[in-house]
Amino acid sequence: MFRFGCFLAVCAAAHGGACISTSGCTEWVALGGGSRSLIYRTYSLETPNPAIRRAFIMVHGAGRDADNYFRTAIAAAFLGDALDDTMVIAPRFASNDGRGCRDALGPGEVNWSCNGDSWRSGGTSISDDKLTSYDFMDAIVKKLARKDVFPNLKEIVVAGHSAGGQFVTRYEMANKVHDTLGVRVSYVVANPSSYAYLDATRPNAEAAGFQPFRDARNCTTFDHWPYGLEGRTGYTAKIPDDQLKKQLAARPVTYLLGEIDILPLGGFDSSCPAMAQGATRLARGQAFAKYVNEKFGARHKVTVVPLCGHNARCMFTAEVALPLVFPKE
Repeated sequence: MFRFGCFLAVCAAAHGGACISTSGCTEWVALGGGSRSLIYRTYSLETPNPAIRRAFIMVHGAGRDADNYFRTAIAAAFLGDALDDTMVIAPRFASNDGRGCRDALGPGEVNWSCNGDSWRSGGTSISDDKLTSYDFMDAIVKKLARKDVFPNLKEIVVAGHSAGGQFVTRYEMANKVHDTLGVRVSYVVANPSSYAYLDATRPNAEAAGFQPFRDARNCTTFDHWPYGLEGRTGYTAKIPDDQLKKQLAARPVTYLLGEIDILPLGGFDSSCPAMAQGATRLARGQAFAKYVNEKFGARHKVTVVPLCGHNARCMFTAEVALPLVFPKE
């Protein structure tokens, strides 16, 4: 049987420059005031490296297992023949609330909120209410865009699966650095349970279109953040609605959806505001792409991955996914 550990051994032999061990390939990203968060990465963010031409940032799911997502991203980079010239990064949104989330935190490591106004929607941290999870991603992409460190970097792909897909779809529409980096940034949103709608319409499965949500009286939170734009907190709180709408439509996004991600498994959000967006993750992704393209003039793309369910390894190592995360110049 093929084992991933053996795969890493082959990978290490073939690509001596890339750091691919989860035990030794980490780095701290300073976020101000003595706070910092951890990333796994294949190359240092601080050492000049003219060989790097693209960056692939992979955001983990609700399990906060950045180490496993780093392995998945490494596997994808190997299959895409991209390890030598790609910076692969998996940020860790560690959380310890003493109840549901009990990650061990390093000295000064930011404690990101586990639930509610969480890291996946730009929420503030538990340990420093001046920091949001999107500030962490801003710090990473700004480091990548430094010409004195990565003079030949042309492309940054920000991707995430499941809860990480929720992070990426909302970060794409909200972040304030996209147009300031001098580097192309694109976004790959894989199998999230929900999206942030821009108005009070929702999919109408019977009519294959969109209409004002019919059950708003019984589902009063259907249009509240992070499902809609009402009541936003954290990073997005002070961004005008019109700006969010323009940014969402203007930025390059691909929704990477599993063909068989149609079961309520893997932390599926079955709340009423999520169910208002569709019955399955596949249906929700297809509907949201149609919605932003038809109603807001976006040019977002949908790629359905054959025979994949709610599984990041299956999704990002598939043949159809590799050109999205490792685009050629």
